[in-house]
This record gives sequence, structure tokens and C-alpha cells, in this order.
Amino acid sequence: MEAVTVEKHQEHKEKIRQVISEVGKVVVGQEYMVNRLLVGLFTNGHILLEGVPGLAKTLTISTLAKVLHLDFQRIQFTPDLLPADLVGTMIYNQKDAKFEVKKGPIFANIILADEINRSPAKVQSALLEAMQEKTVTIGETTFKLDKPFLVMATQNPVDQEGTYPLPEAQVDRFMMKVYVNYPTKEQEMEVMRRISNMKFDYTVNQVLTKEDIFDIREQVNRVKISESLEKYIIELVYATRKPLDYKLNDLAQYLQFGASPRASINMNLSSKAIAYMDGRDYVLPEDIKEVALDVMSHRILLNYEAEADNVKPADIVKTILTKVPINK
Repeated sequence: MEAVTVEKHQEHKEKIRQVISEVGKVVVGQEYMVNRLLVGLFTNGHILLEGVPGLAKTLTISTLAKVLHLDFQRIQFTPDLLPADLVGTMIYNQKDAKFEVKKGPIFANIILADEINRSPAKVQSALLEAMQEKTVTIGETTFKLDKPFLVMATQNPVDQEGTYPLPEAQVDRFMMKVYVNYPTKEQEMEVMRRISNMKFDYTVNQVLTKEDIFDIREQVNRVKISESLEKYIIELVYATRKPLDYKLNDLAQYLQFGASPRASINMNLSSKAIAYMDGRDYVLPEDIKEVALDVMSHRILLNYEAEADNVKPADIVKTILTKVPINK
């Protein structure tokens, strides 16, 4: 890195540490989830969180938005939600005798799409189109969405009542799918004590500005990744498509479709972000391995035989990571 960049890097690394610390004032544990949300923020990638209710997914995202001082909107997805409730609509102004645009809650920097799989496909598609195009059309007018624009969606496991599973092509638009686990006994004890304290202070301090976020994105973009590691990413993704070419005969019987090219792109981006947040200007193989599960698992489609044998996409990715070598 250039001298000025090194100085900036240290400054940003300290601010990132402060962000995590501020969120920790309100949310107990869940450092892994916060880390992945920051990776999405610094690489302009949307994040899908999956876990049972009560694991502080909503609280974590709303707290992070406060620390970043960004415009925040929480949208509760329900079976009767309409696309217009999300993006906005045209309303008739009787005084001026003309139609006016009423913008929906999607016009914010951070969107919390809470329980996204509680709404039918038409609403999901409206959100995912905005995620992809970064624009919204209301009537005959197209509006650009504010920058940064980040969707952090939560969903309950699809085997629960009243859910509409996201189609694979739509899930693929999320940079990462992060599985949120239960807290430890010690963490749950702290959660219980905090919530039962009626005077607990939920206020946090602003740490990063929009300018800081754009600056960090530029710095992350400068992180170096060697050609051998770029090839390693491609090999990992191709192993999900053609497992027999990699002598992964045991996996071939379970794979219906492998990961899409978005897996390669997002593994490259997210590994750079991990390296930057760790204080480096170059990517290590460990950075790629660290993000592989979150980036690839939701992009692999398994068949009924895998379901019968209780094989999960994460199992496939873990096996691939142990079998595919890094060629120098």
C-alpha cells in the first residue's frame, strides 16, 4: 500500500473495531453476523440471514444502521403485502387535480426485509429487482435509489408454517446467506439480564459516515489477490458443477446444479473485504475459505437423494474445501 493508504487503512480499521464495539453495547454475541453484515456493506452486497425467531437478527441490523447513521427502514413482510407497499405508488391529489408519486419505504440506505419468506413471489420479486437494478419505477418515472443501498433480509427456516421459499434464482442475488445460531449459555444469561433490566440503555454512538463507507469500498477494491488464488476460487466453484473432474465421486450423486458465476465474483469481493478488515492489503487462502460457506452454500441445488441422506449444501462445500488444492 502507498503511505497515505496505509494511514487510511489503520484509521478505518480502528473505526470498524469501534462499530463492532458499539453494536456490542446492545447485542450480545453475534460477532459473526455483524462481521458478515459489514462485509456486505463494504462490498455493496446484500445479505440474507436465516435463523429461528428470537436470535436478535432484527435488533442487530437496526443497531448497525444507527451506528452508521444511515437512513433505515424496516419492512415486515406478510402474506398480504403488495409490491406498492414496498416501492410506492401514484396517488391522486384532488387539490392540484393530478397524480403524484408517493415513495415507498425502499427509498432508504439500509432496508431490513424482515421475514422475507412470509410474502408471496410478486412482492419478493419487487424487492429483488430493486436490489439488482438499484432503481425503482413508479408509474412512468424511474428513480435511482440512494447510495449506499443495502438489503439485509431475514428469513425463518422454510419448514415453518406460512412461509414462501425464495426461488433459487432470487436467492442467488444475495451475496451471502448467513446462518444465525443460538447463543451460548453465558451469552443467553447476559441477554436475559439486559432485557429484564427496564432501564437498559439502547443508545449507540455514530462511528462511520457515508464518506467513510465509500472510502472503505475504494480501499477494499485495491486489495490485491494473486492469480493463483483467483484460479483457486474458480476451481472451488467448478467443483460444484463438475465434481467428477475433481474426483469427488461421492458428491456427484447429490448435486443437481452447481454454483453460479455470482459465486466466483462474490467470493473474490468478500475475501478482499475480510483481508482489509484484518489489516492486510492482500488476500490469503484462509480468507477465501472463511467466506466460501456463506457465499456458495445457497447457490448449490441438491437433489432428492441428498435430502434422503440428510446431506446439506454446507456439507458439500466443506468437502470441496478439503479436496480441491491450491495450485501455485
